Amino acid sequence: MVLKPWAAERAVDAALARELIGRQFPQLARARVEPVGEGWDNTVFSVDGTYVFRFPRRRIAVQSIEREIVVLPQIAARLPLPIPVPEMIGAPEDRFPWPFAGYRMLPGRTADQAALSVDRRTAAAPTLAKFLRALHAVPLDAGRDSIDRLDATRLRDRTSEWLRELDLPPPPWFEEPVRAPVPRALVHGDLHARQILIDSAGAVCGVIDWGDVHFGDPACDFAVAWTFLPPQGRAKFRSEYGSIDDETWRLARLRGLHLSAALAVYARGISDEQLFREALAALDFVRIS
Repeated sequence: MVLKPWAAERAVDAALARELIGRQFPQLARARVEPVGEGWDNTVFSVDGTYVFRFPRRRIAVQSIEREIVVLPQIAARLPLPIPVPEMIGAPEDRFPWPFAGYRMLPGRTADQAALSVDRRTAAAPTLAKFLRALHAVPLDAGRDSIDRLDATRLRDRTSEWLRELDLPPPPWFEEPVRAPVPRALVHGDLHARQILIDSAGAVCGVIDWGDVHFGDPACDFAVAWTFLPPQGRAKFRSEYGSIDDETWRLARLRGLHLSAALAVYARGISDEQLFREALAALDFVRIS
């Protein structure tokens, strides 16, 4: 049996989460602990509806949560949208040998659950552009990309596999040359609909899941303009952000295709219908560009 890349190496259920949280943070010993969901890297629990605790599911994710613990408190005040800030840091112990963290819960729901209209997506373009402009201006080296996520050969190889699995052809531009990545800014690293929070009015109100934050190429984050925004929204995004050269824009497009195909395969694998629909919509946006 071949394990999926998102398969858990260590499972944490609500009972274990309650035990770990209560032992290390006595003020929460009687708190209500409820599962929120699982991603590729973390299992997430709500604690009394006030905090979110994230526990790594795979060894590779440990370095990601350690990076969040260091980076997020340094950048939160510099950004125009709320981001999670770790307030309680769980230490490894016998029952769970990896660190974990608790964050104040941010309001909103993830964009893949919000069924946003084209107009709402277009309206989000300036907000996302301002956020990324501020993020990319933060003078912090959070470490380099450890998985070559903008390597064109790797992107095309993995994207081809996933598109075949989805029974989708590659877009006409798929083999067009793209430049090599140039690390020059602090980037979120994994920005897509599931990391964007939406308020009750349909507006962007936060950005979560910073496990891939690093010092890298802004094209990595510009992928969200290709996958989350319709064409008219992309024009607004580029105008608001400022100078984005065409080579960077093309590299972002390839990254967006890769990320959306991965999300679609993952969503289908875990039977998440809303995320699957969002990933297919993202693939449509980027493939018909």
